[in-house]
Amino acid sequence: MPKTIFLAGATGAIGRRLVPQLLETGYTVFGTTRSADKARDLDAIGVRSVVVDVFDAEGLKRAVVAAKPDVVIHQLTDLPPAVDPSRAAEFAARNARIRRDGTANLVRAAIAAGAERIVAQSIAWAYAPHDELCDEFVPLDLKAPEPRIISVSGVAALEAAVLGDPTTITGIVLRYGHLYGPATGADQPDASLAVHVDAAARAAFLAVEVGSGGIYNIAEPGSKVNSTKAHRELGWTPDFRI
Repeated sequence: MPKTIFLAGATGAIGRRLVPQLLETGYTVFGTTRSADKARDLDAIGVRSVVVDVFDAEGLKRAVVAAKPDVVIHQLTDLPPAVDPSRAAEFAARNARIRRDGTANLVRAAIAAGAERIVAQSIAWAYAPHDELCDEFVPLDLKAPEPRIISVSGVAALEAAVLGDPTTITGIVLRYGHLYGPATGADQPDASLAVHVDAAARAAFLAVEVGSGGIYNIAEPGSKVNSTKAHRELGWTPDFRI
């Protein structure tokens, strides 16, 4: 039976590439945005738009409960396509707030709505220094100095919220390499840690379809991380393109 998806961040770089895959498979998709103009764009392609702010905990809860989703997908960020290096700490703090407070609100809303699982975007460059390729068991760099600790702490909070109570909701965390491709601000892959935005979106789709709870690295071969688990358990490949 086709499932209902609540996609937080439907108009972001990954959300835009994920929506067609979900719709083509027959899912009913509720997609969030804070913009009325973007809501009209979502409606035009068959998404049921939801104008809501993730920091409005009660408004978000009402929206998710009304949608009655089987799966909630978290693709929210608060970063521009290109970050001015002089403002990097500012944007890191904003993004950390999304990961910390926004994720907590979204998880509570998903549980209140009776969702079966939540799939969340994380990052694959928050690991502690490690001599070999990092698999999902390598700890996060929680002793990092400023300003790196701002991002790492946000990631840790996001992942703890998503994975916190597997008896209530199945949590899946996708640790993405640096995105490149349409609407990412990068046309070419990062030499050390990369994933194309289409392949990143595919990982989220597969997590909806077949993923079991836990953490998955999502990055191309030659990266600083090992994505064997995603290949084996999700059937994910980095060469997927829309």
